[in-house]
Amino acid sequence: MSDQSSVESDRDLEVWQRGIVLVERVYEATDGFPDREQYKLTSQLRRAVVAIPSNIAEGWGYSSRDQYVYYLEQGRSSLLEVETQLIIAERLSYITEDTRDDLLRGTTVESKMLLSLMRSLQS
Repeated sequence: MSDQSSVESDRDLEVWQRGIVLVERVYEATDGFPDREQYKLTSQLRRAVVAIPSNIAEGWGYSSRDQYVYYLEQGRSSLLEVETQLIIAERLSYITEDTRDDLLRGTTVESKMLLSLMRSLQS
């Protein structure tokens, strides 16, 4: 989708950049999860959060707007998965309520940006 003004790569998109920051923040938060969750909630949460900027990047590589929107939708689906898993993590006392709320603020911004990008591509 290189036709977007002043955007030469997926890495130039603020939504992708914020997705990378969200990955870093979730990895930090999951570092404190119990060892018994290493192949369960920790792994699921990390996989889902990594999928957000990964899908943005993958969609960028397609020449079709419809394909790009499809991958943005996949990224948004992963974002919703992350939100649910953060709530679960807080309820299991793996993260604090403050950490959950802080991370959810980040997911809310990311979600709005993804939706805005999808709308702009569909118009």
